[in-house]
Amino acid sequence: MNTAANVKKDVVVAFSGGLDTSFCVPWLQERGYSVHTVFADTGGVDAEERAFIEQRAKELGVTSHVTVDGGPAIWSGFVKPFIWAGEAYQGQYPLLVSDRYLIVEAALKRCNELGTKIIAHGCTGMGNDQVRFDLAVKALGDYEIIAPIREIQKEHTEVRAYEQKYLEQRGFGVRSKQQAYTINENVLGLTMSGGEIDRWQAPGEGASGWCKPRSEWPAEKLSVKIGFENGEAKTLDGVAMPGHLMLIKLNHLFAQYGVGRGIYTGDTTIGLKGRIIFEAPGLTALLVAHRALEEAVLSKLQNRFKSDIAKKWIELVYEGFYHDPLKTDLESFLASNQSKVNGEVVLETSGAQVTAVSISSPHILNAKGATYAQAADWGVAEAEGFIKLYGMSSTLWAEINREQG
Repeated sequence: MNTAANVKKDVVVAFSGGLDTSFCVPWLQERGYSVHTVFADTGGVDAEERAFIEQRAKELGVTSHVTVDGGPAIWSGFVKPFIWAGEAYQGQYPLLVSDRYLIVEAALKRCNELGTKIIAHGCTGMGNDQVRFDLAVKALGDYEIIAPIREIQKEHTEVRAYEQKYLEQRGFGVRSKQQAYTINENVLGLTMSGGEIDRWQAPGEGASGWCKPRSEWPAEKLSVKIGFENGEAKTLDGVAMPGHLMLIKLNHLFAQYGVGRGIYTGDTTIGLKGRIIFEAPGLTALLVAHRALEEAVLSKLQNRFKSDIAKKWIELVYEGFYHDPLKTDLESFLASNQSKVNGEVVLETSGAQVTAVSISSPHILNAKGATYAQAADWGVAEAEGFIKLYGMSSTLWAEINREQG
């Protein structure tokens, strides 16, 4: 007979099958919780890895496990406005962790299905993800948040070693790849930290992901054509397809040429320096194509001003304010700004770098009677008059101060 005292509380764990979220399951079970896991598949894993995650949940003894297709949500909720913005965090990092917000939404949906208000995640107390998870949860409802990794940090300094030993003592193996690095993959790309990366040393041979090394790049050049409507990628080589599926294909194509791999040190939300390897071949290709088209169709003032809006949007998403109303306000501007960003861009790469080699659009701001540095439909007097008036203030300053000595 169940009583209020012995009925287990349901908790939903945002689950990836990695070291941290695997640790969460027995840790919560041993504290009397009935654990339900949710894997939000954003398209960054293959069928084998997806099966591993489901099997991992089963062997850990969860009460239930569900896999959610998060690809469409991450395209509409992040990729589309991110490409509109066209910026990267600190000019380098393409916000590959932004699937966290969609993971939270999937986990909370499962909470509501189970009638529980308790959600758990595997974020550490040292990184930014805890901020993203917690703020997203708080923005979406009144839920209790449990963070087992933060809890064990109160007593253990070598957290990953403790987690590994904890699992092994209970008969759960840890994949060798996870012993050296923390690896996150999704449809946006791959990030890797830990080991020598954290020590600002050269990455070892094991620190490899999707991007092929130079010795394995194909000999032939890659050429693709991306079509945009209102700033959103809609076609690949003339074929219409859902955005998240296009991103998956672009990841595969451009990873063969080592495109989109980088190492950077980020100024994190909590104040620490965070060094990671990242790989984002598909997003890199989309950013290059979109910027080339945008530069041709937006006015000078639009192009100059938009970067200010974009950098603020990037800052909000990076630092956990995905649901702040300012982000929505900025996206309204970006949507209006993109109304004429229509056309096709051909990208080429022979390895590492991507170049937009041709642009076609009915909205290119091409003056009919003039070509830059080649021909003009105005005269010498008009040019000289423009220069005189345009530089009036600067010229006056120089003249007056020469006279004053």
